[in-house]
Amino acid sequence: KGTDLARFSCYLLGNCIWERWILETGLYIHVPFCVKKCNYCDFISYPYYEADVKAYLVGLEQEMKLYSQSPVFQSREISTVYIGGGTPTCLSAFNLGKIINDVFKYFHVYTGAEVTMEANPGTVSPHLLASVQAAGVNRLSLGVQSCREDELRLLGRIHSFRQTEETFLMAREAGLHNIGVDLISGLPGQSALDWMETLKTIIALKPDHVSAYGLQLEAGTPLYEDVQNGLLAPCSEEEELEMFLQTGDFFANHGFDHYEISNFATPGRQCRHNLMYWYNQEYLGIGPAAHSYMNGCRYANEVQIYAYKDALDAGCLPVTSQEKIDTATEMAETVFLGLRLLKGLSLECFKRRFGCAIDEVYPGPLQKLTDIGLVESTGGYLRLTRRGLPVANRVFIEFLP
Repeated sequence: KGTDLARFSCYLLGNCIWERWILETGLYIHVPFCVKKCNYCDFISYPYYEADVKAYLVGLEQEMKLYSQSPVFQSREISTVYIGGGTPTCLSAFNLGKIINDVFKYFHVYTGAEVTMEANPGTVSPHLLASVQAAGVNRLSLGVQSCREDELRLLGRIHSFRQTEETFLMAREAGLHNIGVDLISGLPGQSALDWMETLKTIIALKPDHVSAYGLQLEAGTPLYEDVQNGLLAPCSEEEELEMFLQTGDFFANHGFDHYEISNFATPGRQCRHNLMYWYNQEYLGIGPAAHSYMNGCRYANEVQIYAYKDALDAGCLPVTSQEKIDTATEMAETVFLGLRLLKGLSLECFKRRFGCAIDEVYPGPLQKLTDIGLVESTGGYLRLTRRGLPVANRVFIEFLP
C-alpha cells in the first residue's frame, strides 16, 4: 500500500483516488453538546447534562460495535477520524479518551490516520489536551471565529481572544503540532479593516490551517432574528467580496496554500478528512444527527439522544432516513465538490469513475461557464477562475440534475 506520504499524495497530486482508496472510509463522530449555543448556530446540539451525556456515550459505543460487526466493515479501513460537534471538549478528558479508544477498538484504523478533534477555547485544559493527544488525536481544530472581543460577544462565543492564545500554547505544549482555526467573516457591522485585524492577529499564532467562512444567517438563530427585526444591519455584498479577496491574498502572502474555496494550509497540512468530502468519497457518521454516505446511499441518524439510544438498545442502527444516490446526482456532486478545490476536478478521475468524459455529460454548462470566464480547463483539471471563486454557487447550480 505504500508509505503515508505515497497514500496522501493521491489527494495532493490529484491522482485517481477512486481506484486507490476504494476501501478507505472517513469516520465522523458527532458530539451533540455545548456549554452554550452560539447566536449564529443552527447545528444539532444540546445543553450539557450528565444523564444525557451518559446515555449518549453508551449509545455511541453500541453504534460503533454494530458497525464493526457488519461484513461491510471487515474489508474497510478508516483513514481519517473527525470528532466534531457541538463542542467535543465540553466532555471530560476521560470520556473523550474512551471515545477515541473505542474508535481504535472497533474499527480498522490505518496507521498514520489523521485524527481531528474540534475544540473551543475556554473549554480545554492542559490535562484534557495531553490526554486526547496520548489517546491518538493528532490534529486540533479550534473554533476561534474572531480575534475581536466585540465580535465574539456578537457571535455569542463563551471565550475571549486571550483564551484562544492560551489554548494555542497549551496545545503546542501537549504535543499537538497540527492546529487549525475556524474564522467567520461578513458579520453584521464588520468592515474589511476589522476582518484584516483578525487575519493579522491570527497569523501571529502560527496556525497550520485556517478555515475562513462567510457568515450564513440561518433562520431561527438569534443573529438571524436580530437582522430580520432591524436590530443589526447585515454586511453588504461589496464588503463580503472585499473580505473574501483579501483573505486569499493575505494567506498566500504568508506561505499558505489556498487549496479550497474557504480553506488555507501550510505545506502538507491540508485537512485530509475534509478532502474526502470534496473528492466525494465515502464516510460513516456516528452519533445523534450524524450523516453517512456509504455504498451509494446517504443516511441520517436519529436526532434525539434518547430515541437514538432506544434504537441501539433494541439492536438496531439508529438510521431514520435513507436516500439512494443515482448516477446523475453522484456526477453532479462530484463536479461541484471537486470544483471547491483550487486545483479543481481531475478530468481523468471523472472519466474513470463514470466511464465518460465530463464534456459528454455537461457540454452546455461547460461552454456557458467557460464563455463567461467562471471556469477553465488547464493541466487536466476543470477549475474555477479567480472571477468564478466568489460566485462559486452560481457555477455549481449549473450542474444540478
